[in-house]
Amino acid sequence: MIFDIAHRTHYHYRSTVVQSLHLVHMSPRALPGQVIRHHSLLVEPAPASRQDGIDSFGNIDVILDIESPHKELALLARSTVEKWSPPVVDLQATTPWDALDRRLLRPENERDVQISLFRCASRLTTPTLEIADYAALSFAPARPVLDGAMDLVMRIYNDFSFDPHATDVSTPVTQVFAMRRGVCQDFAHLALACFRALRIPARYVSGYLHTHPPIGRPKLQGADASHAWISVWAPEAGWVDLDPTNGIIVGDEHVTVAFGRDYDDVSPISGVLRGGGEHTVTVGVDVNMVAASSADALNSH
Repeated sequence: MIFDIAHRTHYHYRSTVVQSLHLVHMSPRALPGQVIRHHSLLVEPAPASRQDGIDSFGNIDVILDIESPHKELALLARSTVEKWSPPVVDLQATTPWDALDRRLLRPENERDVQISLFRCASRLTTPTLEIADYAALSFAPARPVLDGAMDLVMRIYNDFSFDPHATDVSTPVTQVFAMRRGVCQDFAHLALACFRALRIPARYVSGYLHTHPPIGRPKLQGADASHAWISVWAPEAGWVDLDPTNGIIVGDEHVTVAFGRDYDDVSPISGVLRGGGEHTVTVGVDVNMVAASSADALNSH
């Protein structure tokens, strides 16, 4: 499938911002099964300087230095992305979760740091004993890691309610676990806390999800939103994306922007300001399918 994506963010500050410096993660990354046909980022007021780079996780980042005094900041990221369905994975034909230590060793008895990094708790994914006990219910001894991971994802999907009013970006995972409510970011962090209690490699993924309006109803402009899910590692399959919010293995309607240890690593916009005071922010995301992918077209003949 080919998607056109528009991601708009607008800040309105109570007092004038004299200068601001921002780190932006709004550029989808090229991955197996995901090709970036076009991407642009418009910023108003125009930055005095812009640096495009790659962060330590391989994500595309942009550093903006805005030196014009302003009371509003607007960003518009536009992307055209082609997606293919990922290969089917046999979840039960993966290494037992409690045998991953051996599989993470390289021939010289060196650990793969790029994978082991995602076994460690981060600021937003530190597990408690209660979360560890919840995770353990999905991981009996010798259970295949992706089979257990999917079981955990389905339990979160069934045990927790989606509630956009229950939490905000600062709500800790312990509170989400106690309330049994939250949004996609919360469920991703909870799943990661569970995996990290058992030292299973898993990472946070930010991106977009193509949504479908109710039958007979038009799709509302700006009604989509940024989405978050997780990716779990198994030696046989590599990284496999799972969506706790929807209880599914990720297919061809999720567009990956960035991945890291948690939201802190991949937030769409962060930064520091001189001035500004209190502010409001509005975000609108449109994800529209414009065509079948070239692979889909070939498969249809």
